[in-house]
Amino acid sequence: MKRSNYITRQGWQVLDDELKYLWKQERPKVTQAVSEAAALGDRSENAEYIYGKKRLREIDRRVRFLMKRLDELTIVYPQRQQAGKVYFGAWVSLVDEQDKAVAYQLVGPDEFDVNRGKISIDSPIARALLGKQVGDEVVVKTPQGERYLEVVSIEYDYNTF
Repeated sequence: MKRSNYITRQGWQVLDDELKYLWKQERPKVTQAVSEAAALGDRSENAEYIYGKKRLREIDRRVRFLMKRLDELTIVYPQRQQAGKVYFGAWVSLVDEQDKAVAYQLVGPDEFDVNRGKISIDSPIARALLGKQVGDEVVVKTPQGERYLEVVSIEYDYNTF
């Protein structure tokens, strides 16, 4: 399944900050360490040189990925007319059939973090919740079986501009 190209403003900023850090701070520091290690002589048995070159490749790979990905992403800002329905960026409070409460924010695949309550818009739960209102029930098929969830509240952060 192709992943979405949507992201919240905060998620985009995190990726952009990572790119700037890698390019302007981490890469120059590692490049300096590699050139110092290279100056020591025999590179074939120089662990600092070998590790530094490997780390540079990792940084360059991540920088290329971030540059390409940031160009592809579309920042989605919540709109006031979305209030009352679940769309991208919404914080949704749910209760399951055992009255256990959970809350999720629907975010892009580049920023999901289940431990912080952020789930990908491409996940089965998020897809089932899209367009729902408070009081609606959804059935989500999971590897453990079907889960029944009721939407208790929907909130948006309109201060993300």
